[in-house]
Amino acid sequence: MVALGSSKDDELAMKTPRALGGVNQGIYVYVEDIDAHFERAKAAGAEVVRGLEETDYGSREYTVRDPEGNLWAFGTYQMAAGD
Repeated sequence: MVALGSSKDDELAMKTPRALGGVNQGIYVYVEDIDAHFERAKAAGAEVVRGLEETDYGSREYTVRDPEGNLWAFGTYQMAAGD
Protein backbone atom coordinates (compact mmCIF):
# COMPACT_ATOMS: atom_id res chain seq x y z
CA MET A 1 0.00 0.00 0.00
CA VAL A 2 1.13 3.52 -0.77
CA ALA A 3 -0.59 6.57 0.69
CA LEU A 4 0.00 10.20 -0.20
CA GLY A 5 -1.03 12.95 2.17
CA SER A 6 -3.59 15.48 1.05
CA SER A 7 -3.18 19.20 1.47
CA LYS A 8 -4.28 20.59 4.81
CA ASP A 9 -4.13 23.89 6.56
CA ASP A 10 -1.90 22.67 9.39
CA GLU A 11 1.72 22.86 10.58
CA LEU A 12 2.94 20.73 7.63
CA ALA A 13 1.45 23.17 5.09
CA MET A 14 1.32 20.49 2.37
CA LYS A 15 -0.06 21.54 -1.03
CA THR A 16 -1.24 19.43 -3.95
CA PRO A 17 0.46 19.64 -7.35
CA ARG A 18 -2.76 21.21 -8.70
CA ALA A 19 -2.62 23.93 -6.02
CA LEU A 20 1.05 24.61 -6.82
CA GLY A 21 0.51 24.58 -10.58
CA GLY A 22 3.00 21.82 -11.34
CA VAL A 23 4.43 18.42 -10.50
CA ASN A 24 7.99 17.93 -9.27
CA GLN A 25 8.02 14.13 -9.12
CA GLY A 26 6.08 11.03 -10.10
CA ILE A 27 5.48 7.59 -8.69
CA TYR A 28 6.25 4.39 -10.61
CA VAL A 29 4.44 1.18 -9.67
CA TYR A 30 5.26 -2.23 -11.10
CA VAL A 31 2.25 -4.29 -12.20
CA GLU A 32 2.26 -7.72 -13.80
CA ASP A 33 -0.77 -7.48 -16.11
CA ILE A 34 -0.33 -3.96 -17.43
CA ASP A 35 -2.96 -4.25 -20.16
CA ALA A 36 -5.73 -5.24 -17.74
CA HIS A 37 -4.54 -2.58 -15.26
CA PHE A 38 -4.69 0.12 -17.94
CA GLU A 39 -8.22 -0.90 -18.97
CA ARG A 40 -9.39 -0.78 -15.33
CA ALA A 41 -7.81 2.65 -14.85
CA LYS A 42 -9.53 4.04 -17.96
CA ALA A 43 -12.87 2.49 -16.96
CA ALA A 44 -12.53 4.16 -13.53
CA GLY A 45 -12.08 7.56 -15.21
CA ALA A 46 -8.32 8.03 -14.80
CA GLU A 47 -6.86 11.08 -16.57
CA VAL A 48 -4.46 9.40 -18.99
CA VAL A 49 -1.35 11.52 -19.55
CA ARG A 50 0.59 8.93 -21.57
CA GLY A 51 -1.14 5.97 -23.10
CA LEU A 52 0.05 2.40 -22.88
CA GLU A 53 3.33 2.08 -24.80
CA GLU A 54 6.50 0.05 -25.17
CA THR A 55 9.67 1.78 -23.98
CA ASP A 56 13.23 1.52 -25.28
CA TYR A 57 14.30 0.01 -21.91
CA GLY A 58 11.96 -2.96 -22.23
CA SER A 59 8.94 -1.85 -20.22
CA ARG A 60 5.30 -1.57 -21.20
CA GLU A 61 3.76 1.32 -19.28
CA TYR A 62 1.37 4.26 -19.01
CA THR A 63 0.98 7.40 -16.88
CA VAL A 64 -2.11 8.92 -15.26
CA ARG A 65 -2.82 11.96 -13.10
CA ASP A 66 -4.88 11.62 -9.92
CA PRO A 67 -7.50 14.17 -8.78
CA GLU A 68 -4.90 16.13 -6.76
CA GLY A 69 -2.52 16.33 -9.72
CA ASN A 70 0.00 13.64 -8.74
CA LEU A 71 1.52 11.65 -11.60
CA TRP A 72 1.41 7.85 -11.39
CA ALA A 73 3.25 5.62 -13.86
CA PHE A 74 2.40 1.93 -14.01
CA GLY A 75 4.50 -0.56 -15.92
CA THR A 76 6.29 -3.85 -16.26
CA TYR A 77 9.82 -2.54 -15.58
CA GLN A 78 11.48 -4.05 -12.51
CA MET A 79 14.60 -2.35 -11.21
CA ALA A 80 17.49 -4.54 -10.16
CA ALA A 81 18.78 -4.25 -6.62
CA GLY A 82 21.13 -1.29 -6.37
CA ASP A 83 19.64 0.66 -9.32
